Amino acid sequence: MKNETLRSYRVFLIDVDGVLVRGGEVVPGAVEGLAKLQKMGRVLLLTNNSTRSREQVALNLRRSGFSLRAEEIVSSAFIAGAYLSEHYGSVRVWPLGEEGLDLELASAGHKLVSPQEAEWVVAGMDRDLNYDKLAKALLALSSGGRLLATNEDRTFPTADGPRPGAGATVGALTGMGYPPTIVVGKPSKIAFEIALETADCEREEALMIGDRMETDILGAREAAIDSAIVLTGVTRSEEMIVASAAPRFVADSILDLAEGRFTETN
Repeated sequence: MKNETLRSYRVFLIDVDGVLVRGGEVVPGAVEGLAKLQKMGRVLLLTNNSTRSREQVALNLRRSGFSLRAEEIVSSAFIAGAYLSEHYGSVRVWPLGEEGLDLELASAGHKLVSPQEAEWVVAGMDRDLNYDKLAKALLALSSGGRLLATNEDRTFPTADGPRPGAGATVGALTGMGYPPTIVVGKPSKIAFEIALETADCEREEALMIGDRMETDILGAREAAIDSAIVLTGVTRSEEMIVASAAPRFVADSILDLAEGRFTETN
C-alpha cells in the first residue's frame, strides 16, 4: 500500500550528499534504493554541488554502482547557467569556483572572460579559494559585475567532519560589501522550477528526497512540492525535523523509502 503512495509521483528529485553518498562513501542500500525508484518513475538528482559538471557527477556515481546519465543531473552550476540564459541570454561571466562551474557555464553558452569584462560573477564552492581570487572577484564586482551565487550552503559533510561550502565563498564577497543579486540553488524556488522544467512535469507530480531541512525540505515546501527526508545525512533523527517545514514522509534511508518503510507526517 505504501509503495502505491510513492507510485503516485511521476518524478523523484533526489539530493546526492547525505542521501546517496556520505563523506565520499556510498550510503548503504542507496544503489538498490535508487534503482527501485527508477522503476517507479523518472529520477533527477537535484544537488547544490557546483564543483563538477553534470557529466562528471554522473560518471563518478556510475563508478560507485549507480545507473545515471548526465541528463539526469540538475546541479547548481547547471541551474546557474540555465537561469542566466533564460533571463539574460548569453552573458560574459567570471566564475569563482571549480572546474564543473566553468564547464556548465560554457555549456550553457556563456562567455568566460576576465574580471574587468564580466557582467556577472558566478560564485560556488571553491576548495582552492585564496586572496588572489577574492581580489579578482572584488575587481569584477567593483567594475559593475553582478553576483550570482550557486548556493549558500555553509558546510558540506565529509568523513572527517563538516567542511566549508559555497556559503564560505559567498560570505567572503558579502563581507566586502557585495551580497549576491540572486541565489539559484536550494532552497531557492529557482532550483525547483528549473528541475521541474527539466523533468517536464507539474509540481504535484514530483517528490523531493533529501537530508537537509533548511535546503531540501524547506525549499520544496516553498515551491509547493511534496518532500521526504531520509536520516542518513545532516538530519540524523526525527527530533531534528522542524514542524513548520515538516516533510510528507520520513524514512531511515532511501532504500527504506523505496521499499515502503516510512512514516507520513500529514
